[in-house]
Amino acid sequence: MQITITGTPGSGKTTLGKALAKKFKLKFYSTGEIRRGIAKLFELNIDELNKLGEKHPFTDKCIDEIIKKMLKDNFVLDGRLGWWLFPKSVKILTLCNLDIAAERIFKAKRSSEKKYKNIDEVKREIMQRMASDEKRYKKYYKLKNIYDIKNYDIIIDTSYLSAKDMIKICSECIRKLKR
Repeated sequence: MQITITGTPGSGKTTLGKALAKKFKLKFYSTGEIRRGIAKLFELNIDELNKLGEKHPFTDKCIDEIIKKMLKDNFVLDGRLGWWLFPKSVKILTLCNLDIAAERIFKAKRSSEKKYKNIDEVKREIMQRMASDEKRYKKYYKLKNIYDIKNYDIIIDTSYLSAKDMIKICSECIRKLKR
């Protein structure tokens, strides 16, 4: 089984992906983690790498090639373009209210991300990240809206769900789709 998870920043993609991989006994991969690793190699944070990617396609295209070569059989992939790279996968879209997403990101304090002063700064960064993604995906892939619900099998708003409920709902939906 192939499961791809796309979603807005702070919507729980990684949490969901890791849990689904465990539940269905699949390997978990995250393009975000790969991107953060590449950013670190260049001594950048993820937002700086995205900005660089607006002018240089290698920041996206290189990761796509790595992912396509690495993933052949059964897996869970957390990545914005997973649905597009693996069209036969079970495609999940996670969405989240901006205020809640910003609070989640602020509390997570990932070492690979900028150190935020407050939640308003996180909200601005989320909007900039989404704008950068949109710009790059239009330019390099001719994709107008990666969050268009017609591209997905499961759409879930995680704003007011616990991680446990989000995982339970998605697991049940996957089982129904696979019947």
